[in-house]
Amino acid sequence: MGSMCAASVRCYAVALKAGTLLIDLDERRLPLRHSHHRYLIDGPNGVQTLTVPLVGSTNNMMTPLRDVLISEHGDWRRLHWGALYSAYGRSPYFDYVADDLSRVIHGKQRFLHEFNDQLHQVIVDFMDLPLTTVPVTGVADVDAIDLRGRIGMKKKDALAVDDVPYYQMWPGQDGFKPGLSVLDLMMNLGREGIITLMAMTEPLS
Repeated sequence: MGSMCAASVRCYAVALKAGTLLIDLDERRLPLRHSHHRYLIDGPNGVQTLTVPLVGSTNNMMTPLRDVLISEHGDWRRLHWGALYSAYGRSPYFDYVADDLSRVIHGKQRFLHEFNDQLHQVIVDFMDLPLTTVPVTGVADVDAIDLRGRIGMKKKDALAVDDVPYYQMWPGQDGFKPGLSVLDLMMNLGREGIITLMAMTEPLS
């Protein structure tokens, strides 16, 4: 649960296992996390954090997700697209998803949850993931795995999944890099990425 920006491969593995992803539009305390507006990609210069800038007055402890606004400061959309092209422009599946991805990155979204949802939909559609996304208001009475606070970028997440190595264009000297955005998996494996996602949660079966 929670709106995440191009969430990690680990997050998508857990979501796929559950089959349904709940997005709590009333979620607050977002500044304590990073995954709601940041994602990790890997390119020729190593792992890079891409950040969607937020309007400062809406990025505070008490603002619900539904009201968090995107800032257009710093020409971030052009920078994100440039970073994605540099990292994955020659990957096996970039050309197949580039148009849809570009429409989201260069879109006119005002609210963060809109941007996240549109990016998520491109990922789900292209990878053909059997994953239903449901917006909800409050989750106190919902029987679900609560991912809020368990996924972030300040420290290692607390998800019960195994990192399953897959082909990456830029392994570097340290080899396979876990914890990247699902965009990395999508660009390198396409629809076959679902096999990796399923393998990551086999111990939970």
